[in-house]
Amino acid sequence: MEPNALPPPHEEPIEPKPEIKNSPSQVRLPFFIGITLACGLLLGATMFGGSQQVKDLLNGHAKLKQILTYIDRDYVDTVNTEQLVDYSITKMLEKLDPHTSYIPVKDVQMANAQLEGDFEGIGIEFNIYRDTLVVVATIPGGPSETAGLRAGDKIVAVDGQSISGHTLDNATVYRYLRGKKGSKVTLDIRRKGRSEIFKVIVTRGKIPSYSVDVSYMIDAQTGYIKVSRFSANTYKEFRDALSKLKKQGMTRLMLDLRDNPGGYLDRAVDMADELIPGNAKIVYTKGKNSKYDVESRAHIKGLFESGAIVVLINEGSASASEIMAGALQDNDRALIVGRRSFGKGLVQVPMELNDGSELRLTISRYYTPSGRSIQKPYQNDPDGSQYKNDLRERYNHGELFTADSIKFDPGLQYTTKAGRTVYGGGGIMPDVFVPLDTTQDTRLLNQLYEFNIIRAYALSYYEDHQQALSTQTYSAYYEGFVVNEKMHQALQKMALDAGIKIDAGEYRQSQTLIAQHLKAWIARSVWKEEGFFPIWLERDEIFKKALTLFEEAARIGQ
Repeated sequence: MEPNALPPPHEEPIEPKPEIKNSPSQVRLPFFIGITLACGLLLGATMFGGSQQVKDLLNGHAKLKQILTYIDRDYVDTVNTEQLVDYSITKMLEKLDPHTSYIPVKDVQMANAQLEGDFEGIGIEFNIYRDTLVVVATIPGGPSETAGLRAGDKIVAVDGQSISGHTLDNATVYRYLRGKKGSKVTLDIRRKGRSEIFKVIVTRGKIPSYSVDVSYMIDAQTGYIKVSRFSANTYKEFRDALSKLKKQGMTRLMLDLRDNPGGYLDRAVDMADELIPGNAKIVYTKGKNSKYDVESRAHIKGLFESGAIVVLINEGSASASEIMAGALQDNDRALIVGRRSFGKGLVQVPMELNDGSELRLTISRYYTPSGRSIQKPYQNDPDGSQYKNDLRERYNHGELFTADSIKFDPGLQYTTKAGRTVYGGGGIMPDVFVPLDTTQDTRLLNQLYEFNIIRAYALSYYEDHQQALSTQTYSAYYEGFVVNEKMHQALQKMALDAGIKIDAGEYRQSQTLIAQHLKAWIARSVWKEEGFFPIWLERDEIFKKALTLFEEAARIGQ
């Protein structure tokens, strides 16, 4: 059973401006500085290619400015013209492509948060359970751990301001808890075993943000690395993981890119360079202007240029994930296993506007070494509904369950270096297809995750049994821990208290998977990701199939 209850990936991955240094094959894309919309700044004729284009631009700008002036001066009601401008920009960009976007000032920080190498805050992993902020874990050595916070603590107020309630969401938490290094924040804490609420003062600090979720040895020769996104520090984290696993005896690698929405283009290029020998092409981009045409090739002596590689992808693998998977597939360096990837082959560059908002403009398409564009179609989709509902349609017409339902355009057929046939026109198709297993997926299981019941109960169990859990070895826990009937009953009671109706038949259908997930989340509280993933992946069909394919992976380039 492939677990599918983890949060979905972001729908629109982007390639932010690749300006972060210390990356050996960094791709630098030029960008326009000072672009503004509806603000009166006009750019020179040479930038737009001719006098007619400049005339059209001037007329459009004048028209928009005139309309806004009339609205602001004469409209019957008071109007927020800034909101009107934001709305008009958003609707205008929808006519271009699905990934060009405008981000208002208030949303820029949140939009960039996933790609930051680190941030400044209090250093907790949190969960929102029944409208309450719960500490799942503190970052080791971070400000919250130093201040005495611990797993299970409920944060009910920040600097005297209550944060519990139905409006509590991730954005609210970030707004209250992130802040400049050295600044202080007072938290009101409710802790199990203490009747009164007490205060904790935390001094914010620099908090690392990791994009390599885990790296560990599956067996004596097989290493496993899961990369959740391509952010500022991903390449360094990946190199460190490769180096660690090689020292532990790794001779073959499983790289998990499932549900990875992408990120920095150059990080994917550099990571592929660690695995691809010689001077092989990794990716190239082509834009309307040649200044956006970039070709990237392998050029360093990588840490793992020999040895079998299996890459896991699915419909949530997008953008930079597809660049890396496509480069490894076209160069016959890895066997790709799973399901067809998202299909995002447009390159965006962020352009800061004069008010601090941001335009993310598509400036080129990227292509795999064989010449494939992996961007799925969007041109004949006026309202964008087909593009937005593509993954749902894949499910409805059976693509996630059988490879035979996927039809390729014969005109988009390409070959790898070794002559294997691959196709462009919409994502990376794996070499070995593994269908989605929904045999234990029920409405009840989805509700348990929607209401955070499984994670909340696992945390509660850890709090009650922390001493016993922390004194045993992981191997003893892995081999001997069993989720018993008493635990199932306690979990069901927690679900009932949260307003979830328990269907006995659905619970029996999902019970084995619920037990596995509970065991994994409990282990995570003690042994972090290294304890979580080996249990979480036990019933994962793609993972299990991949383990049987390393001999085939070793043969594909020969």
